[in-house]
Amino acid sequence: MEAFEKTLVVQSDDLDDLNHVNNVRYVQWIQDISKEHWQHLTSNELQQRFIWVVLNHNITYKSAAGLGDTILLKTYIESSKGAVSTRIVEMYNAKTNSLLVHSKTTWCLLSPETLKPTRITEEIRSIFADVTRNP
Repeated sequence: MEAFEKTLVVQSDDLDDLNHVNNVRYVQWIQDISKEHWQHLTSNELQQRFIWVVLNHNITYKSAAGLGDTILLKTYIESSKGAVSTRIVEMYNAKTNSLLVHSKTTWCLLSPETLKPTRITEEIRSIFADVTRNP
């Protein structure tokens, strides 16, 4: 299976003082597509049994996007071990295919009852096995 993808169009509320997409908005989009990917591939029951929290965002901004630009977002799981998963999110200008943002986020799987880390189950691992790939 390919990377999970979606597109969005930059709105005026997404812009900073330089009329470029605000860095905070990119972080929101990283979190949004990550959550959507999880919800797209997993059952409601599984979503109730586990929650994900961010441990670290590493974001490289390559180019600016402005009002009206269409952005293609792509995400996939790079690796998983124990309770931790590393997810890549890339954003491209859909018209020029130029890379705007590359992020590597470390997520930790938690039990919603205890809020303690829990190992990524074989069930979760198998769901994402088809989307896990090497860069």
